[in-house]
Amino acid sequence: MSSPRREPQPLAKALSELIAARGFARVRGKTQLNEIWREVAGEHIAEFTKPIEVKRGVLHVSVSNSAMLGELVSFHQMNLLAELTSKHADLKIKSLKFKLSTKTS
Repeated sequence: MSSPRREPQPLAKALSELIAARGFARVRGKTQLNEIWREVAGEHIAEFTKPIEVKRGVLHVSVSNSAMLGELVSFHQMNLLAELTSKHADLKIKSLKFKLSTKTS
């Protein structure tokens, strides 16, 4: 028995799938996420942090030391989230999760 004949995909859909499969969008996305984070967080906070990914509406951020981690959670988390949601609503970030890590570069 022969397999059913498939119709050709629209070019836009095929290109979209190729870009996703090859990871081209992720490279641009990481750079864009870093720029957005630096804009929202400011130079002082950005010096000690690095956005890792947005997963299910949560922006995961790596923090280089425990003092900055404590400061972010206690004093800056809500303001950063408010700034992100107002300036970059397209990212659909609902919360921030900070993780202590010695690698932020």
